[in-house]
Amino acid sequence: MDNVLEIKNLTKKYKDNVGIENISFNVPKGSIVGLIGRNGAGKTTIIKTILDIIKKDSGEIKIVGQDKLEDHIKNNIGVVFDGDTFTESLNLIKLNNILKNIYVNWNEEVYFKYIDKMQLPLKKKFKEFSKGMKMKLSIIVSLSHNAKLLILDEATSGLDPVVRDEILDLFLDFIQDENNGILVSSHITSDLEKVSDYIVFIDKGKVIFFESKDKILYEYGILKCTEDELDKVDKRYILKQIKTNYGYNVIITNKEEIKKQYSNLVIDNCTIDELMVIYTKGV
Repeated sequence: MDNVLEIKNLTKKYKDNVGIENISFNVPKGSIVGLIGRNGAGKTTIIKTILDIIKKDSGEIKIVGQDKLEDHIKNNIGVVFDGDTFTESLNLIKLNNILKNIYVNWNEEVYFKYIDKMQLPLKKKFKEFSKGMKMKLSIIVSLSHNAKLLILDEATSGLDPVVRDEILDLFLDFIQDENNGILVSSHITSDLEKVSDYIVFIDKGKVIFFESKDKILYEYGILKCTEDELDKVDKRYILKQIKTNYGYNVIITNKEEIKKQYSNLVIDNCTIDELMVIYTKGV
């Protein structure tokens, strides 16, 4: 088994729209997979279907090789949603005493190691924690019960850059164990550019692409050109294009080859944000 999560042809229909349709991608062991897309694209539906919060209509989901979400499989999953999770009257010590009686594989040594690393106050009540401190705590808990798969929905949303960077370090620490993997949904694509190995782009309930991040950043490019210049470019290299006030922005593949063939054209590096915008709005 090379994947900690496998999704094949996952479909969930609603009365007013499709929801998600024939979604397929994997989270390989030792990797971080970023899930991107506009609001309403289907990202949260995918996550809730994986966790069996929402019942799928069809398709296959395998977590650590198992297709049924039984209790011993749930213990292999760490889940973090954006929002408060723990009772505000508790502190870190009291929470540890509760969780070690809930999780079969609770590891308080790991828990307190991360608490110390993130410099969270042991005796302060959670109602006094900042949003960033609460999110650090949620992720620390997900790391402290021997989970093999972390699933995070907008875990860094609304946090300052310093806190986000500390949380990304936790992600990278987790996948040092090459049996572990992370699926993280985020609107902050710069975070995903830092840590993700693969990107799944969802739009209107469908997978637009599932690619390695390095391929997106190093093989794709943004060609900025006039209509006449665009007409001369080999169409095999063009993925999507969008008209601007100054001409066209075009997503192209084989960036270095294009630069050789069309040395007069301006080709910029491609960011995940630009890719989303042009794919979503372009033709």
